[in-house]
Formats: sequence, C-alpha cells, structure tokens
Amino acid sequence: MDSSNDDALDIIVSNVVATFRTRCHLNLRTIALEGTNVIYKPEVGKVLMKLRKPKITASIWSSGKIICTGATSEDEAKQGARRLARCLQKLGFKVRFSAFKVVNVLAVCSMPFAIHLIDFTKNNRPIASYEPELHPAATYRIKNLKATIQVFSTGSITVTGPNVQNVATAVEQVYPLLFECQKPLCE
Repeated sequence: MDSSNDDALDIIVSNVVATFRTRCHLNLRTIALEGTNVIYKPEVGKVLMKLRKPKITASIWSSGKIICTGATSEDEAKQGARRLARCLQKLGFKVRFSAFKVVNVLAVCSMPFAIHLIDFTKNNRPIASYEPELHPAATYRIKNLKATIQVFSTGSITVTGPNVQNVATAVEQVYPLLFECQKPLCE
C-alpha cells in the first residue's frame, strides 16, 4: 500500500461460516422438543439453533453435519461450534466434536476514495467484470486466494474468501489497482 497517505484500512469481518461433524446420528425431533432457541424445519430436514453468546445460528442435520453462521471471527466460530456440541451432549447425544473447518469469510472495507468502475474493469478485463444493469458493483476474482471482491463506486468493497488471512491478502492485492482508478475529488 504505497500511496500518499499511510492510513491502514479497516477490514471488518461481518460473517464467518464454519462446519463441523458430531460423528453420531441426531434425532431432530428430540432437539426440537427438548432444546432451547430452536426452530424445527421438517420440510427441509433440519433444525436451526441459535446461540446468544457468541451470536451464531446453526443448521443441524440428522446426519450430524452442522453449519454455523454469524460469527465475526474464526475463534468465535470455533467457540460457538464447541458450545453447540456441548448443548447437544446435554440433550443426551454422544457428540464428538470433529472436522471443524471455516468454509467462508465475508468482510467489508471502505477505501478512502471513490472508484471509477469502468476504468477499473477495463484495466483488469479478464478477472474483473462490471454489469451495471445487473449489479451496481464490479466483481474481481482472485483465483489463487479463492477470493471474490465486489467493488462499489463509493469506495466500499465486500470480500468473500475461505479464511480471514486470504481476505486480508486479497484487499492488499486489489488496493493498488483501485488506487489507480480513483475518482478525482470534487471541489
């Protein structure tokens, strides 16, 4: 980030999605009847369970696979997943916490300048696309990091990646490209 101002960019992680397995079959009806903060969805074949601290929502399937969403860090996601496993153990299931994996991280970041999206897409044509009729943001994909960046003309960007480190690296990689295409300040 070799620009004229050396301000650090604040990358705010807004959602972390993680999965884990319980290594046992789960009776969804039992969880729905005896568990707290649960919503039973029999037509989909899952139970939604919410925790207050950390604030996460879990989709629980009878196979024992659980997907946790809503955490704001990888550590918080793991802590929430472990608390969920403990809740299921208290309901009488022989739960073993295994195969925990962070699968997706969504973060937002605000650039200190506005961006000219048409110039940005022309300069980065094969990996950047901008369809103003479909979506107000330009999409920039970084294959080796498995990250996707949505760039808005206001300077706001949303970054989706497999982990927090890849999200931060993606922002560092795209910053110089965005800096080249900044809109001149109106005076």
